[in-house]
Amino acid sequence: MPTPYSSQTAQQQQRPGNLNQRNGLPDEDLCPDPRLATAAAAAAALKASSSTATTTPAIPSAAVGTASTGNGLTSFQRLVKQYRIEVAASASSVLSTLTTFPLDSVKTRMQTYRYAGFLDCVRHTYQREHLRGFFRGVTAPMASITLVRTVSFSIYQRAKLAYCEWVERNFGVDVLGHVSSQGSYPNFWSVATFGAAGATAGSCITVIACPFELTKLSAQVSVLMADKKNCPRPESHAIAASYQNKGTFQTLGNIIKHRGFGGLYTGFSLHLMRDTLGTATYFMTYESSKQLLTTFGGDGTHSNPLAVLVAGGLCGIVSWALIYPVDSAKSIYQRNSLMYSKGQKVEPVKIRFFQRNMYRGLGVSMGRSCAVNAIFFSSFEFLKKRIKAMEEP
Repeated sequence: MPTPYSSQTAQQQQRPGNLNQRNGLPDEDLCPDPRLATAAAAAAALKASSSTATTTPAIPSAAVGTASTGNGLTSFQRLVKQYRIEVAASASSVLSTLTTFPLDSVKTRMQTYRYAGFLDCVRHTYQREHLRGFFRGVTAPMASITLVRTVSFSIYQRAKLAYCEWVERNFGVDVLGHVSSQGSYPNFWSVATFGAAGATAGSCITVIACPFELTKLSAQVSVLMADKKNCPRPESHAIAASYQNKGTFQTLGNIIKHRGFGGLYTGFSLHLMRDTLGTATYFMTYESSKQLLTTFGGDGTHSNPLAVLVAGGLCGIVSWALIYPVDSAKSIYQRNSLMYSKGQKVEPVKIRFFQRNMYRGLGVSMGRSCAVNAIFFSSFEFLKKRIKAMEEP
């Protein structure tokens, strides 16, 4: 799921005590519209070029090379400055995904096959597949999560602004003004607006994430699928065994071979439901908990690493607790589908809330979510500050 981070537009900057300041982000940390930035840069460059051509004498070739190098470095710094939120988020996503992937692998195995518990799954995986078994399929999520988080940040921020403007225009409620007011608490409008923006982001990123997540799941359980005792039909064993010891792109090709291009979106409806509900809950919890932390802790709370950890960890726990049965049904259905060819009917998997077998691995997921958010936000804040320091002369 995407990790939110607030960055407001010019309209929000006009309000005193804006949400950006509440989150510990000064106004210069905003990421401007790249089209406006590009147009402005082009106009400035054209003007400078014309002025130089008419007033500046010829420059020796060696000096030209030096100036070109300096301008190239400045352009790079300007680009990093413009997209520092995305750069920090992408790098942090790679780091947090890589370090916590073994927990995700154990979670998927516990969802799709029966184990006595977490330690039994770890022991069984290590005995059969050694350390490599915990990192099977890591390439796909590293690529997809980085892309998904970057895209979801952008969609969420734009959707949040659009929904806040719609609420203010139709109901006269200034959601952002209320949230940024000192001593305020979450209310119906703030929770609903952030939830709607999160649901919009979640539903959009499913199109990108579904093929990658299916590939990751296939790699994680490929060894288990290849075991004859785990195959529901004798004829499905050959198909299941074909996924074993395949890389990310080989797995994608194998899925297309057996199930066609549409097979890359196996379980899409369940995935869409999970991401829509989960991302909505995630953003609602994150924004609301940060608002509460600000009210209880006073100004500057969000610059405290502990506050960042609590808000991020809490939103991960709450969202997983809500959508975990949906995620389990998705994983089981996708696992079953990988043992069938195109055109063969795969029995649907029902979502059963409060049924014990649908919550296998929930503790692992919650622990992983806390770890992911702790690493992600700590890394994100560190990288953002480093990039900011690089800008200064």
